Amino acid sequence: MDNNRRQFLLGCAAGTLGAMTAPAPAWAEGRLRVLGGPVDVERPALGGQVSPDFQRWMGAARVGQAAAHSGLLVFWLYPKEQIPALEVATLDEARKSGALLITERDQATVPELVVENRGKTHILLLAGEILIGGKQNRVLREDILLPPWSGPRAIGVFCVEQGRWNEGRKDFESKGRFAQPALRSKLMERPDQGRVWDSVAKSARAAEVPASPTGSYQAIYEDGKVQAHLSEVERGLTSRAPASALGAVVFAGTSPLGLDLFHAPSLFGREWPKLLRAHAVEAYRCPPAPDTLESKLRAQVEGTVAQAAKVEGALRGNAGVGQLFEFRVAAGRGAALLFEGRAVHTAIL
Repeated sequence: MDNNRRQFLLGCAAGTLGAMTAPAPAWAEGRLRVLGGPVDVERPALGGQVSPDFQRWMGAARVGQAAAHSGLLVFWLYPKEQIPALEVATLDEARKSGALLITERDQATVPELVVENRGKTHILLLAGEILIGGKQNRVLREDILLPPWSGPRAIGVFCVEQGRWNEGRKDFESKGRFAQPALRSKLMERPDQGRVWDSVAKSARAAEVPASPTGSYQAIYEDGKVQAHLSEVERGLTSRAPASALGAVVFAGTSPLGLDLFHAPSLFGREWPKLLRAHAVEAYRCPPAPDTLESKLRAQVEGTVAQAAKVEGALRGNAGVGQLFEFRVAAGRGAALLFEGRAVHTAIL
């Protein structure tokens, strides 16, 4: 885990916004094509814009009790008040029902796929979800909220299977697989493809998983030792997510992995199992945090939530409906998908 990610949440309890004066990330300095959209757009630097909806949402979040198991420490996040939930299907639910179609373009390219919502419910695609199939496995690069009857839309992805370019199956499935926090954090930096492949290889080495013939990230999840670890973690933590929780902040030992917050407890409950598995991969072989540090880590979480409620960032659209609000908190990066006054999903990594 790099130093920036180790520093995420550290010092947050002070509640300052000094980190916003940090230099803009490299990807913000020029023009980048938003692959989910039909045209090139200017991607603004992370600063200068505010989202009242996001500030109100984070200001209403509170940190609840903690749960610990197998090197993971989880702080549950709750709302101070409930808001009407948007009816949303997850990627896996929509694929199972047949409402979501994910395919290669007619002229297949690595960084783009085509998605279509053929149902009457919004579909939430999360940055970091692994798509298995097509000419090579991919990972979603940003959150997308597909409207009902969306029609075909191009979305941006990265390759997580370097050594294959042939059609194993025409469309894509997910199998509930999610990129671990280190890779999700890398995606927020808008890296080039080579850095994503490097991150995949680093993850495989850290998990002591034999190299896949095609360099597939999927090999980590298919390793027998990792699967046994994930099953043990799921038994210990999946059922412990409170019914009223909106999200969680997760630590591996004393190292923060990230925050995920959803607009409705039901949505968090359905997304939590795959998020938990991704955290468990990152925490593989990690020793637990001493009990004496729980109060200190809680204070760090509370500081981060308080900072996020005041943060400035950048708003933009993408292939779905709503807007993405991208920002920095301390040494971490964040993104919130906003729609009709809701923060449908917020991630800080």
